[in-house]
Amino acid sequence: MVCSLSGRLSTKLLNISIVSFCKAKKLAKAEGILVDGIRLGILPDVVTYNTLIDAYCHFVSVDAAYSILNRMRDAGISPDVITYNSLIAGAARKCLLSRSLDLFDEMLRMGIPPDAWSYNSLMHCFFKLGKPEEANRMFRDILLSDLAPSAATFNIMINGLCKNGYTNNAMMLFRNLQRHGFVPQIITYNILINGLCKAGRLKEARRILKELGESGHFPNAITYSTVMKCCFRSKNFDQGFEILSEMKSKGFTFDGFGYCTVIAALLKSGRIETATECMKEMVSNGIQLDIVSYNTLINLYCKEGNLEAAYMLLDEMERRGLDCDSYTHTIMIDGLCKARNIKGAQQHLAYMNTMGFDSNLVAYNCVVDGLFKVGQIDNAVKMFESMEIKDSFTYTSVVYNLCKAGRFHSASKLLLICLRSGMKILKSAQRAVLDGLRYFGYTAEAKKLRSKIHKARRLHH
Repeated sequence: MVCSLSGRLSTKLLNISIVSFCKAKKLAKAEGILVDGIRLGILPDVVTYNTLIDAYCHFVSVDAAYSILNRMRDAGISPDVITYNSLIAGAARKCLLSRSLDLFDEMLRMGIPPDAWSYNSLMHCFFKLGKPEEANRMFRDILLSDLAPSAATFNIMINGLCKNGYTNNAMMLFRNLQRHGFVPQIITYNILINGLCKAGRLKEARRILKELGESGHFPNAITYSTVMKCCFRSKNFDQGFEILSEMKSKGFTFDGFGYCTVIAALLKSGRIETATECMKEMVSNGIQLDIVSYNTLINLYCKEGNLEAAYMLLDEMERRGLDCDSYTHTIMIDGLCKARNIKGAQQHLAYMNTMGFDSNLVAYNCVVDGLFKVGQIDNAVKMFESMEIKDSFTYTSVVYNLCKAGRFHSASKLLLICLRSGMKILKSAQRAVLDGLRYFGYTAEAKKLRSKIHKARRLHH
């Protein structure tokens, strides 16, 4: 009896050690502990191998995890539902649907009955792959079986429906579950609020937020941040700032991303001074800035015309070992153009090219537009013609600027090249060319151009 108890205790300690090393991603050491334990006569159990399988699924591969099944059989240990749930979840995380289903079938063939988590993993995989009908079938299988769906099951369904564009169905499911006695927790409310916000249904999201407050639960930082960001995205800045005020009054604090979200919204709404105060508050709170935070602050300084402060931030990033991305350089180039420092913008663009960034189209667009604005029309056209990649914004900007410079014939030729290639260009730019030709007496040319525009549109519709 004492020996049996001692053996169980030793195996428990072995498992605790293996769990610790697996959580630290030190799988080699976990395997070493297992070998040492067996050598000392401490026999592993199903928990030991399940721990290793889950770790291999997370940090190596499903194939590596699956190979452990042979070791289990050699040790005379049979896999259980937790074993297969770990494998199914591992395959589902990597969207390996066929592998997940094969593992599910293998589990059934071995006489291991699936539990709710087995179905949850498959549902999640189906939703991630854009197969909501199959996910819903799995959900029905749970309801028709003797299994009791958990709160996680309902959360996966609501989240999956929202992400696949079935927000109405998610709302119907939520209400139906409530009628049948389901008491949603804060995570369920957050999922639904996020889904409504992503669908642009701000009014309903705020109603659910109010309902959450009345349910006895308290909204957390995620809840408020989700609704606030939705307000900002839909340009309901005042509502967003109301949410921000309520959030602060309840003592919630921001991380760097939260601060940058607010600062960006303040910039878009033209509240430069408040954005600056918010930035100072972020720094005083000791928030560690990441690349997104730096980009937001650099953008703030550029909009203020404080390029010196923006360059100081670039130096600070370099000292901290953070690499600027293409967006960082584009912000600086745009700021230099707006300050009419075109030479500086061109030099920065040349430096950006030497850094090997692939996506610098926006930066080129900024410089071309800047050249036009300082009256260097020929240089702007020359740079435009040298660009290997152009988008609809490029063409629209150049057409507008050519019209402002009175070069309507050049603008009309470029407009037709753009439309005939299938590139979209703003109708306001098209009207600017036609109105300019008519204004300067080129009525016949305007009429021909209008006809060619309609023909090009029909060709690409």
